[in-house]
Amino acid sequence: MRRWLVLAAGTLAVFGALGLARFGYSVVLPAMQAGLGLDNTGAGMLATANLAGYLALSAVGGALAAHFGPRVVIALGLAVAGGGMCLTGTADGFGTAALWRCLTGLGSGAANVAVMGMWAGWFPPHRRGLASGIAVTGSSLALITAGPLVPRIIASFGGAGWRVSWYVFGAATLVIALLCLMVIRGGHPAQEVDLGTAYGAPAPAPANGLRWGLVYRSRAVWHLGLVYIAFGFSYIIYMTFFVKRLVAEGGYSREAAGSLFMAMGWASLVCGLLWGAVSDRIGRRWALVIVSLIHTVSFALFALLPTPTGFTASAILFGISAWSIPAIMAAACGDILGPRLAPAALGFVTLFLGAGQVLGPAVAGAMADGASSFAPAFLLAAGVAFLGALGAATLRPAPLSPAEEVTQ
Repeated sequence: MRRWLVLAAGTLAVFGALGLARFGYSVVLPAMQAGLGLDNTGAGMLATANLAGYLALSAVGGALAAHFGPRVVIALGLAVAGGGMCLTGTADGFGTAALWRCLTGLGSGAANVAVMGMWAGWFPPHRRGLASGIAVTGSSLALITAGPLVPRIIASFGGAGWRVSWYVFGAATLVIALLCLMVIRGGHPAQEVDLGTAYGAPAPAPANGLRWGLVYRSRAVWHLGLVYIAFGFSYIIYMTFFVKRLVAEGGYSREAAGSLFMAMGWASLVCGLLWGAVSDRIGRRWALVIVSLIHTVSFALFALLPTPTGFTASAILFGISAWSIPAIMAAACGDILGPRLAPAALGFVTLFLGAGQVLGPAVAGAMADGASSFAPAFLLAAGVAFLGALGAATLRPAPLSPAEEVTQ
């Protein structure tokens, strides 16, 4: 029972660290952009500032979680992210907004990497994809919540609505930080053993003195990282400017765009769970290939078919596969290096994800200003997602080290 409570807390942590802190920006963006007088390049740079903070803490967050355990890193990361969101609501220009978005990213990076890296210590290899998949549904819940909530807040508070939205996001994340601090404690009890599996095996000890070179010298880990770059660059363009394209170029009202954003969240609610389980069955490589191809089609539709049918089909396709790649990556890191080094491995490959994410919004915003349309940026996202599929197809399975494997 304890492991499922920890999994629930981890899912809420993802809700705050990624769902609200990062993806909530997409819904708030049109009103925030107007309130601060930003062009598309500036809006993209704000997303880049957030993701630069995420990148800076991702590798360190994984190493800290492996050394001290995830509980403290998750709680502190969420507290920083929540505080950063509250401060974002006070921004009076691009400079202060970029500063607070960067601070939010720092907290998000520490918390999310620690959450997604800890499942190797709580679940055996054949259940890690499932556990990771459940955890990433936290982002789906945020889309479902923020999609209708933000337009209502803006309608109620007018020009200050985007600020109130950030205050609400930040306060919710601070509450989740406290909850995680209370729930994520120690290892799961030895008496909680399922028949046929040693689920009761204690959580791995802090990774003092471990061979950290195993992480940074692993070819399989580097290969995963390169695939992760493509995902990071392409999906963040889609998520950052999704609502903006609908409102500015698709003829959608803010409420209608929020409703489609929510629908995408509903479609994505089981995607991590589904694809994590699929990857347990067919392997991480082919699951990554299939998902990357789905993303390619989704992004291309959003660029080339600017109609309600095209936008809806794109949103549903992305939704059913949205958070699958992070879930698969978390499981793959545990497969390759075992539970004790999984957080550090995930932190390392998240550097690659972060690099792609940092570049994506800035490039897309500049392209949109130059072309007076977001269509070329979404076509670029489709092309990069296809390159990710090609890279995933060349992955080779890596056996789990018996010395690091959770006892089965």
